[in-house]
Amino acid sequence: MPAVHHKLLLEDALQDSPQSRSLLSVFEEDAGMLTDYTNQLLQSMQRVFGAQSEMGLATEQLSQQLLEYEKKNFALGKGDEEVITTLQNFAKTVGELNSLHSELANQMADSMVFPLIQFREKDLTEISTLKEIYGIATDEHEAAMVKYSRLPKKKENEKLKADLVKEVAYTRRKQHQASLQYYCALNALQYRKRVAMLEPMLGYTQAQISFFKKGIELVSKKMDNFLSSVSNMTQNIQAQLDSEAEAMRVSQKELLSVEDTVYMPDKDTEPVNRTLIQKAGYLNIRNKTGLVTTAWDRLYFFTQGGNLMCQPRGAVAGGMVLDLDNSSVMAVECEDRRYCFQITSPSGKTSMILQAESKKEYEEWICTVNNISRQIYLTDNPEAVAIRLNQTAIQAVTPITSFEKRQDGSPNPDRAKPGGVHTTSSDSQKTGAAPEPEDLIAPGTPIQFDIMLPASEFQDQNRGGGRRTNPFGETDDDCTAESDDSLLQQVFAVRFLGSMAVRCGNNQEVIYEAMRQVLAARAIHNIFRTTESHLMVTSSSLRLIDPQTQVTRISFQLEEVCQFAAHQENPRLMGYVVEGRDWSDGNEEGEPSFSAFVFESNTEGEKICYTINLAKEISEAKKDPEALAQLMKNMPLTNDGKFLLLEPETGNENNGAGQEDLESEA
Repeated sequence: MPAVHHKLLLEDALQDSPQSRSLLSVFEEDAGMLTDYTNQLLQSMQRVFGAQSEMGLATEQLSQQLLEYEKKNFALGKGDEEVITTLQNFAKTVGELNSLHSELANQMADSMVFPLIQFREKDLTEISTLKEIYGIATDEHEAAMVKYSRLPKKKENEKLKADLVKEVAYTRRKQHQASLQYYCALNALQYRKRVAMLEPMLGYTQAQISFFKKGIELVSKKMDNFLSSVSNMTQNIQAQLDSEAEAMRVSQKELLSVEDTVYMPDKDTEPVNRTLIQKAGYLNIRNKTGLVTTAWDRLYFFTQGGNLMCQPRGAVAGGMVLDLDNSSVMAVECEDRRYCFQITSPSGKTSMILQAESKKEYEEWICTVNNISRQIYLTDNPEAVAIRLNQTAIQAVTPITSFEKRQDGSPNPDRAKPGGVHTTSSDSQKTGAAPEPEDLIAPGTPIQFDIMLPASEFQDQNRGGGRRTNPFGETDDDCTAESDDSLLQQVFAVRFLGSMAVRCGNNQEVIYEAMRQVLAARAIHNIFRTTESHLMVTSSSLRLIDPQTQVTRISFQLEEVCQFAAHQENPRLMGYVVEGRDWSDGNEEGEPSFSAFVFESNTEGEKICYTINLAKEISEAKKDPEALAQLMKNMPLTNDGKFLLLEPETGNENNGAGQEDLESEA
């Protein structure tokens, strides 16, 4: 399991981020399991106490019954005087034992059962109550934020605005207080549960030893030492609890002593930071619900490398919404809402409109996206470069209407143009010493674990209507026209594991290193679920197709694939490197850029590599009709004149099974 912090930070209570919520869920799950275990343990202890109480009643009844023998006056009771005396002595002994058993039962009730009942009724019930209060406060704050977000900009009602601001501040303070109390109780529970588990057994054992000492005068010094150490341990834990409780009380008092402006939106006192290259916070995103109707959802957004990520509340990890490299950002007027801005992809086919909570957040988000779009996060001194781009960010803050579009963009919107030297797996040779991992992949390179749909479909992927467009700008018609004249079409069932930028494309080692880093990252972040897709290899391109909708998720021209290889030890792993062009430096031809894609297949990766190699041979042979005729003569063909390589792998997988998430065996 991943490392989990054993303490909820009170400083994170006000922000209420998904990370804090995720950590809080771990504490809540722990508290729920502790409640179930406490109930079961209490039942077992009550059964022991009941048995001991029954033992005391039984010995008392036995003592009384022994004394009753004298009162029976048996007709044939000659010689019973000795028996009566003996039974009276037994009755006295049993009576003494009865007092010991009764004392033992009382000690069990006081030192074993009562502390556990008190822990359950006091501490665990307090956690449950605080959880309900925290949930109610959160719902009230969300409702207040919805009202505040709907505050119109035109014809602004100052009284209404002031009332809504007070309501937001009140609910936010209430949520903050509830979360602080909830956090403190959960933190303290980590100490109290240990005391609650040890103290009953300590009392039970001490009661038993006291019973044995009084009964048979037998005691073990080793047991005394052990009990003494346990007693010292509980005292030390109690001392730690007292110290931690005092520290939390002081911290809670300091956190609640802030000014009211902390709880009020759009009351920022700090200046706008226009040199940020990372940003995180809640934003409202606009989604279309019909031809003319829209809906706004409040979600948590953050930047990671060159990507804009979104993490819904309660989700373990975020998903990529939009690639910010070479994108454009502008302030817009939208539906009479304040602080709105629009982010548009380099091709202009994908855009999204977001709303910030305050003017400071609004300007900082625009500046951050503007800085990331220039790819300054890849430079040695991104802060200095961001300062130089400050003027551009200030111009972006000037609002324009949402129906206007920016005319400026990247020098060349086509991100990946064919070119470069093609090196197949059969042509690549290892020369010299093995390259270092840093020479193949830059340290800290972000990894994309899934191929996302367009940002406009991020919130409503299952909503019908309209024409589907894949994230890389190719349409189904283009792919169909391209596949009609293909001499080779082979489909493989694969699972996409990840992709990342690499530094070179002429070495198989870069594919092996990308495989290692992708699999290691999945193991570290507990990402084992993958989505099955169909990899279609044709004589002109590679396409990754959704088996359920037949939508092309990603497509590359065969000339862009400069390297491909299968894993040497795990034959089901394969990958390839594609070459693109980077125009961020202003060069008209663009600098070559390389990206590695890693897949897990249902068959051997060598078969896929062989098919890609054959497709490249066919592509080269198309330039020479004689060579193409010779190649077609040597290879078996289908009835429609296409190359026949393998039996189709997808088979019955088109019946919807490909849409389910599978767990990678890599």
